Amino acid sequence: MNKDDPLVPFGKNLKKIRTNCKISQEKLAEEAKLDRTYISVLERGKKNPSLRIICQLARALNVEPKELLNF
Repeated sequence: MNKDDPLVPFGKNLKKIRTNCKISQEKLAEEAKLDRTYISVLERGKKNPSLRIICQLARALNVEPKELLNF
């Protein structure tokens, strides 16, 4: 992975926001209509989420999509 790759900081930010909201990966997955393992993969910076997924996550976390990209 390239040091300029944004996937890892995105994943860390997603996890930080999720834990600050006191939401488990399971609950976030349920609210965002995604699989729990996909949330885990995102948080580890292993997958590149689409804009649609970012918006689903933001809605589930009750934040603006730009907050997920603020890293």
